[in-house]
Amino acid sequence: MTKTPEQKARETIDKMLDESGWDVQDVDKANIHAKKGVAIREFPLDKGHGYADYLLYVDGKAAGVIEAKKVGNTLTGVEIQSDKYKTGLPENLPAWCRPLPFCYQSTGVATRFTNDLDPVPCSRDIFSFHRPETFEEWLNDDTPVPLEQAAEKQTPYGKLSTLNLRLRHMPELIENGLWPAQITAIKNLEKSFATNQLRALIQMATGSGKTFTAINFIYRLIKFAKARRVLFLVDRGNLGRQTLKEFQQYVSPYNNYKFSEEYIVQRLTSKNLDTTARVCICTIQRLYSMLRGEDLPEVDEEESVQGLENVYGDVPPIEYNPAVPIETFDFIITDECHRSIYNLWRQVLDYFDGYIIGLTATPSKQTLGFFNQNLVMEYGHEEAVADGVNVNYDVYRIKTQITEQGSTVESGYYVDVRDRETREIRWEQLDEDIEYDANKLDRDVVAIDQIRTVIRTFRDKLFTEIFPGRTDVPKTLIFAKDDSHAEDIVKIVRDEFAKGNDFAQKITYKTTGRRPEDLIAEFRNSYNPRIAVTVDMIATGTDTNPLKL
Repeated sequence: MTKTPEQKARETIDKMLDESGWDVQDVDKANIHAKKGVAIREFPLDKGHGYADYLLYVDGKAAGVIEAKKVGNTLTGVEIQSDKYKTGLPENLPAWCRPLPFCYQSTGVATRFTNDLDPVPCSRDIFSFHRPETFEEWLNDDTPVPLEQAAEKQTPYGKLSTLNLRLRHMPELIENGLWPAQITAIKNLEKSFATNQLRALIQMATGSGKTFTAINFIYRLIKFAKARRVLFLVDRGNLGRQTLKEFQQYVSPYNNYKFSEEYIVQRLTSKNLDTTARVCICTIQRLYSMLRGEDLPEVDEEESVQGLENVYGDVPPIEYNPAVPIETFDFIITDECHRSIYNLWRQVLDYFDGYIIGLTATPSKQTLGFFNQNLVMEYGHEEAVADGVNVNYDVYRIKTQITEQGSTVESGYYVDVRDRETREIRWEQLDEDIEYDANKLDRDVVAIDQIRTVIRTFRDKLFTEIFPGRTDVPKTLIFAKDDSHAEDIVKIVRDEFAKGNDFAQKITYKTTGRRPEDLIAEFRNSYNPRIAVTVDMIATGTDTNPLKL
C-alpha cells in the first residue's frame, strides 16, 4: 500500500524522536513510565480539542506536544492548532504544568519549537527534537528569580527561571581593564540577548581585542545567565591553543579568580566532549567530524577552513548524532565567522539550538545576512588607529607582469613538473603552449623567476625607499599561498640576501621539529629570524605583540 505524505512524515518524526531519546508508543499500548521520555501517538484530548499527533511525557507527566504535517507545509501557521492541543488535556491527566510548556511543529524535514516558559515565547527553527533530560532540567530550574523578573514574566508557570529570562536582567558590567570599544560591544550584545535575538555579529578591527571581549561576555553568560556550556569555534588549531591560553590567563573582575580556576575549559583534540566543561574550544572542522561520528588528526586542524571543503569531496548533509544533541551548547561563538558560515560549515552552526555570536574584522554581505543584519558592534581599523589601539600602515606595491596578467610557456621548452604531494620533479618537453592567468600563479604554475624578482626588488629598495636610513633587515612577514609556495620563497630569500637558515624560516602547519607556537614566539622576541614565511599560522586572529623592527 502506498504511504501518504503524512505517513512518511510520521515515520521520519518517529525516527527523530527515537534518536533524541524518546520512546515512541501507540496510545492503546502506552506505558508512560517505560522510559524518562515517552512520546504517544494520536493522543485523544478533551472534547473539542481533537487528537495531539504526539503527546510528550517526561517522568510520567505530560510536558509537550508535537503537531505533525506533511513535507512542504509551512509551520508558523500551524502554531494555533498546536497551541490548542496544549490546553486540551483531560483534567485527570498528570502534567508538569498547564498549559503544556513545550510545543513543536514538524514535517520531519523542517521543525519549529516554542518554549512557553520564556517571558516572551517565540518559535524558532531547530534541527531535531530536544532530549527528555533537557526538558526535565528546564522544568526543575530553580535559579532564584528576582521579584522584578517574576513580575515581568506574565506566564502561568510561576517562578520557573529560563536562560532567556536571565539574559533580560544581566548585572552591570565592570568596565575595569576594558577598552571603550570592548565595553560597547559587550553592552550592545547583552541588549541584543535581552530582546531574544538568536544571532548577533561583532565587527572589530584585527588587533582590537575581539577574543578578550568574547571571554569577558562568555564569563558573564556563565556566571550570571547560568549558561550550561559555551562553544568557541576557531578557524584552525593554533588559534585554539592560543584561545585556551587567553581563557587561562583571564582574571575575573568580580572575584579575582582565573577563568580556568572557576570553570572547566576544554580544548577539543578528539571526538570526546567533557560534559563537565563550561567552555569548549574547537575548530569547526573537528566539530564537523564529531557530528559525523569520526575522529580527526590534529594536523588536519592546522589549515584554515577557507577552501578546506574541497578536501571532503561530495559532502552528505549532517545527520543527528545522539552523542552530540542539539542542545549541547547554549551559546556558540564563531571566530573569523566570515569564513565559517558557508558551504558545509554552515551545517555545523545550524545543527545546534543555541545563540550564535560571530566575530570578524571583515564581514561580507553574506555574513551580515547569516546574522540577520544584527550588527551589534562596528569598529573599523580607522577608528582603532584613532583610538591608539592599532597602528596605521603604508602600502608599497611591487608589481610584475606575470602577477598582473599571467603568461604563456611556449611549446618546445622543457619545464619541470612537480608532484604536489612528494615534490618529486621530472622534466618534460611541452607539446603545446601553456597559458595561465594570474590566479593560477604559485598554485598550478610556479614561476621561480617571478618570486625572485619580487624578493630582489624588496631587497634592493629596503634601505632606500621602504625604510630609508636602516642598516639591518626589519622583522618581515611574508604570506605564501600554500606550504609548497612558502618553501620556494624561503629558499629564494636566503639566496637573495646571502644569509643562513636562521635569517629566514618557514612557519606553517607542516613545520616539524619544533612547535609552530615556539617559532612564532622566537620570531617575535629573538633577533633571528628576521624574515618569516607563513601560510596561515601567523594570520588573521593570531595574537602577537607589535613586531619590533
